[in-house]
Amino acid sequence: MSLSRRDFAKRSAYTGAGVALVGSAGVLATAPGALAAEATEADAAGRPGHGGPSLGYGPLIADPKGILALPKGFSYKIITRTGETKLESGESTPSNHDGTATFEGPRGATLLVNNHELGGPRSKWPHPVPLADGLVYDPAASGGCTVVEVSKHGDHVTEWVGIAGTATNCAGGRTPWGTWLTCEETEDKAGRNGMTKDHGYVFEVDPHDRKANRDPKPIKALGRYAHEAVVVDPGRGHLYLTEDASGPNGLLYRWVPPQGFEHGRGKLRTLADDAGVLQAPKCYDSGGNFVDDLSRATRTGTVYGVDWVPVPDRDAKSVSVRKQFADGQITRARKLEGMWWADGGAYIVSSFAREESPVQHDGQVWFYDPKRRTLTLKVLLGVNPDPSKDGAFDGPDNITVSAYGGLVIAEDGEGIQHLFGATEDGRTYPIARNELNIGTAEEPEFSEFTGVVFSPDGSTLFANIQVPGIMLAITGPWRRQR
Repeated sequence: MSLSRRDFAKRSAYTGAGVALVGSAGVLATAPGALAAEATEADAAGRPGHGGPSLGYGPLIADPKGILALPKGFSYKIITRTGETKLESGESTPSNHDGTATFEGPRGATLLVNNHELGGPRSKWPHPVPLADGLVYDPAASGGCTVVEVSKHGDHVTEWVGIAGTATNCAGGRTPWGTWLTCEETEDKAGRNGMTKDHGYVFEVDPHDRKANRDPKPIKALGRYAHEAVVVDPGRGHLYLTEDASGPNGLLYRWVPPQGFEHGRGKLRTLADDAGVLQAPKCYDSGGNFVDDLSRATRTGTVYGVDWVPVPDRDAKSVSVRKQFADGQITRARKLEGMWWADGGAYIVSSFAREESPVQHDGQVWFYDPKRRTLTLKVLLGVNPDPSKDGAFDGPDNITVSAYGGLVIAEDGEGIQHLFGATEDGRTYPIARNELNIGTAEEPEFSEFTGVVFSPDGSTLFANIQVPGIMLAITGPWRRQR
């Protein structure tokens, strides 16, 4: 059923302040340059001197090894490192670690499926994903996934290829049935950049069943575009997907399965290429006015109603999917990145917006409520005036819902890079800082964090430093953040 702009405006009027106040306590007052609102009583209750614990875990302490600054009491282990750790087949761990998910493994172990964001021909990369027998989609492509086993004591056990011959595997998403959906962030077709097959698809990887990963098949029903992340609505069976693209800005997508389809391990790869319906959003504000771009929201708590518009040609045979819509038909956003399903809906990141967008910002986190069909702005980062200085956060990317309340976000901004937390009311606090300088002393450069995710028992936070390719396991005195 369509949610018209008149319906949404009417609903907003009926519910009054209830709609406008959803999530509106968010402030991000800890981030210089952030767009701030007044702190609430709940905000004050969690501050020192108000009877509650202080926000976060304290200041970050420099790492003498030059890898990772953490708060007092926290420590890390390096699980994989490109050029040092090896796959069980003997090759180096591939580089450019990206989206990651955790799964319960044997004997208390944790299994992690780790994307490797490697695009273009294999000759471009010293450590591409090895072309493991039976696991290759396109032998010309560099990317793919590896599966890492970590013991219950937090030690690296082994690593193997989950899929190879895919391109620019950026983020993805964990499924309710215990598999990983890996997303290609590219639109390269056969004959471009040396590729022998079309790319820009989603593939399913099973961390528990190696045989299930043989003969990789793209899930073409989910569309061909610069995929970033995906989540599954476990109740309705819908999939939500983000697109990291510009010129014009990319889209959020919803895939509605065909009637009678039941999800499960390996079921998505059995779908016909045109199965179900792929849709893009059309948003309205509380006054019933069309919203052309999510950057229009300049205050946390902003709520938009969402209609869904069918995609004409999901395989983008001649025109990129996002370019198939005229102005006024759909709502766009710049750098749509990580997603996470929790609290009955999808958390969605827009990493930044610049001149290509109506309003500039350095990061948004939205929450889509499928029951109400609304998008609510939960976190907003103002433009960071000096990314080279520590303290401010910008460029959120991969995201997870914390086992201790709120969100944990991986930073892919300019200058210094962090892992940071965001409370349910939008305040932020640092968790880690990348101290591995891959530039020079005169012009330092720090790679983005990726693949932030907790272990199944919530005791360990895993994250990657994308370049050169390091998977880290962080432990410490985690506590509830509110």
